[in-house]
Amino acid sequence: MVIRILLTKYMYKIKCIEALAGVDWDLLSSYAGLLGLAIFSIYAGAYGSLPSPKPDPGTPKKDSDDEDEEIMERMSADDAWLFPIMGSVALLGLYTIVKYLGEMWVNWMLGWYFSIIGVGSVWNSSISLTRYLVGEMRWKSFDKLKVSVKKGPHVIAGLSIRTPSVILLPLAVVPSAIYTFWGASRRSVLLTDVLALSFSHNALSLLKLDSFKTGSILLSGLFVYDVWWVFGTEVMVKVATTLDVPIKLLWPKSILFGGQRGYTMLGLGDVVIPGTFIGLGLRYDYHRGIGRGKPYFYATLGAYVLGLTTTMWVMHVFEKAQPALLYLSPACILAFVLTAALLGEVKEAWAWKDGSNAEDVPECKKEI
Repeated sequence: MVIRILLTKYMYKIKCIEALAGVDWDLLSSYAGLLGLAIFSIYAGAYGSLPSPKPDPGTPKKDSDDEDEEIMERMSADDAWLFPIMGSVALLGLYTIVKYLGEMWVNWMLGWYFSIIGVGSVWNSSISLTRYLVGEMRWKSFDKLKVSVKKGPHVIAGLSIRTPSVILLPLAVVPSAIYTFWGASRRSVLLTDVLALSFSHNALSLLKLDSFKTGSILLSGLFVYDVWWVFGTEVMVKVATTLDVPIKLLWPKSILFGGQRGYTMLGLGDVVIPGTFIGLGLRYDYHRGIGRGKPYFYATLGAYVLGLTTTMWVMHVFEKAQPALLYLSPACILAFVLTAALLGEVKEAWAWKDGSNAEDVPECKKEI
């Protein structure tokens, strides 16, 4: 009897070892790396979407702000309804160009476009990173440079920056310059991800929803959009695999970061769109009061992780491209609803409008 038990345990260990040996660790590491990039991008972008802290009452106005604050427009419910329609028109336009004019023209045109805006995107993200690393007090101690273009007494255009921003500008040109002039064969995954992460960070910082209602409409509409264009036609897959522009996150299918097996890919739309909803959750947490924790932010971010993990698992099992929003949209919406229900504030959270209570979060950026 004892011998039989020992043999059973031994055979079980052998099967476990065989199962572990059969795991594709290279592919698993690629999924984990891609998931990590997406989480990092959303986390940084969500905090970047928080309003700037209000100055202390005794701070002189001329020294209180880095730049002139803009009143950012929020995406409304009407905009959210139109978003999938506009996305479909743009997608069909790109598909038509690729099909009838060839991929060379669209890649050339979009390559230059993303290279130009990539300079500004990397510059802005590098300024945000530097500002975070040196701290708010140290950052505001640097000299401020102002440049303005006037016609008579009227200012047509103006720019106000701190001195470190001037130093960072030529460095921000490097990724776009290499991406444009080195050719596709010499572009690295790191370079593509640097540009893509900067685009994602800026999009999440600037694209803000005005309410959870708007966010639910947007996620629901793009849920249908993604499912239709991936499963119903060849359009989405054709365009995604043809475009050679830095609008996707990549991770090599190798623990040693070799590119022989190719790369796993995640489009920025699958980061930015759910990320706007998660960022809204963070801003609502600050509206509620930071002393009460950040349940909406962590719930929606956790739902995103679960949804993206499910997407990768289904894609791996069925070996077929998956519309990530098929899993991400329901996960994020359900996380919001369950969190609000557990806290007993569904009606209050649903009625809340972002942007009308910015004064409620005076210290929000100091915790990043």
